[in-house]
Amino acid sequence: MLVWAALSAVHTKLKMIQVHTYSELLTGHLVSRYKRFFADIELDNGEIITAHCANTGPMTGVCKIGSPVLVSYHPSPKRKLAYSWEAIYIDGQWIGANTSLPNRVIGHMLDRHLLPELEPYTTVKGEVAYGSEKSRIDFLLTDSNSERKTYVEVKNTTWCIGSLAMFPDTVTTRGQKHVRELISVINENTSAALIFFINRGDCDRFAAGAEADPEYAMLLNKAIEKGVKILPCRFQIEPTKITYLGLASL
Repeated sequence: MLVWAALSAVHTKLKMIQVHTYSELLTGHLVSRYKRFFADIELDNGEIITAHCANTGPMTGVCKIGSPVLVSYHPSPKRKLAYSWEAIYIDGQWIGANTSLPNRVIGHMLDRHLLPELEPYTTVKGEVAYGSEKSRIDFLLTDSNSERKTYVEVKNTTWCIGSLAMFPDTVTTRGQKHVRELISVINENTSAALIFFINRGDCDRFAAGAEADPEYAMLLNKAIEKGVKILPCRFQIEPTKITYLGLASL
């Protein structure tokens, strides 16, 4: 409790830091979501478009037909779909839908040293191969002075009950593997951290989604016992920006 109170005190000073600015987004309403990767959206001008849905999971509680949505437009011959689904508005709250964005945001935050729980480090590398199960870590932090390494995995989180955010919202064998890998790397000169990117601003608590994936919840408890740092990071989503709100309580 004392450690968590100290971390909360640090994050009080860091609250309300803008960590991402959206390019101009278009508004509309969700018509349908299908085949995991596709979302039909009616823009406010009446045009029906198909947007890429980066979230391949069930999007429990955050995929309500008819809800207002935000989409970005990226015309390019290299893209199959020019539009990307960025956020959805449910119960008075914008919720991030683009699961490719959290890693970019966390990467920028690491570059700016905005997560003191992970200090000290001097270099940040992304997508580094590691572990016995042939994984790739989202970020590898290294302190050039001590050569200490920290392996950092990021998980997008949108499922909630009230103000309690939970991950996962379905069975995730990939997520289970990542927790096992993080546990395995811990030694006297190597640490590990699991960041839960709470992609909505109305949750101030976090817990494992044991109802959806009991095995993941068991592994997460084991990870905590072994010393893996759990950082449930809160973010406020708005049509123009994303703001970091600090840590949720465990």
